[in-house]
Amino acid sequence: MKVSLKNIGKKYEGRENFTIRNINLEIEDKEFCAILGPSGCGKSTLLRMIAGLNSITEGELIFGDKLMNKVAPKDRDIAMVFQSYALYPHLTVYDNMAFALKMKKERKEVIHQRVLEAAEVLQITEYLYSKPSDISGGQRQRVALGRAMVRKPGVFLMDEPLSNLDAKLREHMRVELVRLHKQLGTTSIYVTHDQTEAMTMADKIVLLDKGIIQQFGKPEEFYNKPSNLFVAGFIGSPTMNVFNGVIENGKFVSDSKAIVVEPNETDKEALRPYEGKKVSMGIRAERFISKKEDKNSFNAMIDVIEMLGKEKLLYTVLEDGTECTMSVPGHYEYDTDQAHNFTFDLDALHFFDGETTKRIN
Repeated sequence: MKVSLKNIGKKYEGRENFTIRNINLEIEDKEFCAILGPSGCGKSTLLRMIAGLNSITEGELIFGDKLMNKVAPKDRDIAMVFQSYALYPHLTVYDNMAFALKMKKERKEVIHQRVLEAAEVLQITEYLYSKPSDISGGQRQRVALGRAMVRKPGVFLMDEPLSNLDAKLREHMRVELVRLHKQLGTTSIYVTHDQTEAMTMADKIVLLDKGIIQQFGKPEEFYNKPSNLFVAGFIGSPTMNVFNGVIENGKFVSDSKAIVVEPNETDKEALRPYEGKKVSMGIRAERFISKKEDKNSFNAMIDVIEMLGKEKLLYTVLEDGTECTMSVPGHYEYDTDQAHNFTFDLDALHFFDGETTKRIN
């Protein structure tokens, strides 16, 4: 089912400002969309508006071709999975999964078939007659997913469903959720503050900050072409290195003059209107090149090295005291407290307006 949000806004009674405003999204049928952002950005509020748990102050919410603003949650053809699982502790796994269908007075044989089907997909058949307290956190999360699955909703809503799991189980469940989404063929909307979850699971991401959409699109677009400095800093681990400076004679010159870069021809053309103006230049950690002599090279002292197996992170300090993080293959040999020359992959530079922070190139 397609979900459309048109100029959606939310303002709570007694508050002067809108929590969310001017949200315009098109989530296609069977698409997996992640709503991403820091704590307090409005992502859970937005999900609850889609679910009907929060009222909509302005704008239109449309499922398919039907306006949903005033439709009760039970009539929205949705199923929601919460962070806290919200299982009934006194009921068995089977009864927890069957609960919503029993409330709808579905036939017993239909309920039984759907619960068994969901349990098999989620690999929890052997726990159907256990209580939630007798199974692990990962298994409880599967029960919560199964309870939503049996309803066969048009839209599947998930509010940080993996945040209570340990790191290894979260990684496993990410893969399971993507498989589950493909099996169900349902439109899925997933709220998370974890960029790794969004980048690895979603077909599309909407990144919020202070109730405003900063960027909406495919995961690779966020990494390779961030729309502004907030997106550049939020997406990627380690975060993008950013240097502040000015354009002088077509070159980027950092504020301390420690870095002088002559961009490639495409970027140089885009930066022509910025001659004499403040800009920020960004580069991902893996896009530095170790090189002794280059017109764009700079000197950096290696302060700390983190060995991560296939890669090493070099935490360096430039001559002006600026800190810079670089990623190199794990087999490369470097020593701390040694200075090295590095240069930039000119095809991997990102430039941002010094005033608006919006992307230039």
